[in-house]
Amino acid sequence: MSGETSHQEHIGPYRLLTRLGGGTGVHRATGPDGRDVAIRLLPPGAAPDIERMRAVLSPYVVDVLDGESGVRRPYVVSRFVPGRPLAEVVAEQGPMSGDALRRMAVGLAKALAAVHRAGLAHGELGPETVLVVDGAPIVVDFGLSAGAHGPGDVRAWAATVTFAATGRHEVPLDALPADLRPLVAAAADADPAARPDAERLAEAASRLEVRPVRAVPAPAPPVEEEAGRAAVPAPVREPVETTARAADAQDLAVAQGWARLLAAMVVVIGVGIAVMMPIVGLLLTLVAVTLLRAAMSRTVTGWAGALGRTALTVPYAAALTAAVPLALAAASVIGGEIDSLGACAFGAGAGAAVLWTAPGVSAPRRQLERMFLAVAGNPRHIAVAGVVLGVLALLAVVGAMSLRPSFAPMYGLQSSLERSIDRLQNAMDRM
Repeated sequence: MSGETSHQEHIGPYRLLTRLGGGTGVHRATGPDGRDVAIRLLPPGAAPDIERMRAVLSPYVVDVLDGESGVRRPYVVSRFVPGRPLAEVVAEQGPMSGDALRRMAVGLAKALAAVHRAGLAHGELGPETVLVVDGAPIVVDFGLSAGAHGPGDVRAWAATVTFAATGRHEVPLDALPADLRPLVAAAADADPAARPDAERLAEAASRLEVRPVRAVPAPAPPVEEEAGRAAVPAPVREPVETTARAADAQDLAVAQGWARLLAAMVVVIGVGIAVMMPIVGLLLTLVAVTLLRAAMSRTVTGWAGALGRTALTVPYAAALTAAVPLALAAASVIGGEIDSLGACAFGAGAGAAVLWTAPGVSAPRRQLERMFLAVAGNPRHIAVAGVVLGVLALLAVVGAMSLRPSFAPMYGLQSSLERSIDRLQNAMDRM
């Protein structure tokens, strides 16, 4: 180990191994669980939004696993990506074209869209912050630049794609493949307001068809057939261009869709349990969402932060838990008598749904999606997980709609809630 870490073998719970290329302050390390990670050491005073960074879900963006801000030496921990910077790949293999170039353009646009959806910007997108793995781009070092903004990222996309296509940073637009020129021109517009946002950029890039430019070799030298006869040039054979494997962007979209569906099934199961067994279900939900928030964090600070964020959502969930039975009791004036325990159980289900996913509360669900994304790439795993979770979700819905809720082990609370809702309905009926 050398440089600034020669005297420091650990950063938090991570053991530093070697310095990585592609930027200062980046090291390969190993976590307490033995996982290979990359750690970027940040300048003193840097305050990366680790929670938002971990919420970015895309096969084209490196997974952020952990980090610390507000300490003497802030850092960000991400999954180790065994790729090479785009600058090195182009320098060695030459500019990209055809399907390889399309794959790069689409992947970078989808990466920016995912980063922007999380409320972040990259700020330093370029050939050095794009790693190439099996021909696909993986964007790293996002969300680190203060004052970065979305339109700037879109223009950086245009510059990076131009570099991938030509091997140079500044070239005339007509040096690009004709299919790519309109979108690059729009993304590089001098007026930031005229540029497409990242979502529209990704949609437009997905529709691109970048046809390869066929190389025509120089004619072969004349071949003398017989003395005194005119020389006849050898026939020119048009070579078949070999391109990198085409990216199957549809497969990646399907994998993300399955990950979202499997995560939604888990949420349905959790809400169903909360309706059938409100006390047990809400406690299990609190534990589950806290563990998901703390996943991949092995520090006391990380666990404390997870507990704190869950605690902040409890009043939000409690308000809805109380509001639902009161609203149902009020509605009974018009629609007839309701089951008191059922109303309270549906309130518990609403509170559980808030803890899992609600406006402003998305970290547990996103972490579930991140976990299922690894499963969603294998059809057999998808089938097994889909069947198991689908059956459990169906049973949870049927049980929530048909079974009498149990407030075990707080049976006294069950009786009190039932009497309170009954009195409220009777009072409203007399009004």
